Amino acid sequence: DAVKHGDLDSSLKKPAKYLDVHMDAKGLNFSCATCHATQGHNIPGSRYTPAGKAEDTAHMRGKENKGNVASCQACHGSAPHKAKERLNSHTDKIACQTCHVPQFARAQPTKMTWDWSTAGKLTPDGKRMKIKDASGHHDKYDSIKGNFTYESDVVPEYAWINGKVKYTLLGDPVNTQGVTKINEYGGSPTDGQSRIWPLKVFRGKQPYDLETKSLLVPHTAVGYGEKDDTGYWANYKWDGALKAGAEAAGQKFSGKFDFVATEMSWPITHMVAPKADALTCTQCHSK
Repeated sequence: DAVKHGDLDSSLKKPAKYLDVHMDAKGLNFSCATCHATQGHNIPGSRYTPAGKAEDTAHMRGKENKGNVASCQACHGSAPHKAKERLNSHTDKIACQTCHVPQFARAQPTKMTWDWSTAGKLTPDGKRMKIKDASGHHDKYDSIKGNFTYESDVVPEYAWINGKVKYTLLGDPVNTQGVTKINEYGGSPTDGQSRIWPLKVFRGKQPYDLETKSLLVPHTAVGYGEKDDTGYWANYKWDGALKAGAEAAGQKFSGKFDFVATEMSWPITHMVAPKADALTCTQCHSK
């Protein structure tokens, strides 16, 4: 719960208005399908195909299906600020979520880092070890997965997004001198297609092959009743787990591996706060 998405977790089953004005259980009480109106398994609003720029006029879903029905503009239009017209001059450069989701993970912490390279430490008698964080509610270490950190009330990071995404795929070279970005958004302040978006950036360390310089797929667990001595969660041996994972994924494995820093970015679009909690001018325009 709250591992990957900083803005989607079980607190949104019946949230109060302060947590999300659209899903407010005593208010609008939106379900997922209210915004993600789906036809033929084509789900609008997917993080895999983000819309950096949306300039639709407001329209009623189901009666007029045009543009991205999961965008803010689909309901509110491109000039939603009636009382403060000056704010409408920002919508050509800033996604609505940037101001209206000033923080995420506002009900419970979300996982922000995951370091696989530290996995495998055991108790003195050779058993799996778990260490809780200061809150006592989350693991900061688990033998089968490594170290984690969790955060609450997280201020997003920001990026220009034009709707194009570049992914690091199996076989692609990693950046051994820095950070390998699992996904990277296209966009700039000058292309006319981009908006500034809020992001959760999930940071980690993952195994890669020292010869092919590509990420590896570890074999972690076996199915119930199956016998397999290569699963990492059974014996804590990376060599066998990476060899088995590479074979299953059709990858080459040299037998030599290390860990590389990685990042994956997730656009933040839920946990829309009441307008009184939106960002103010001075939070962006300051000395």
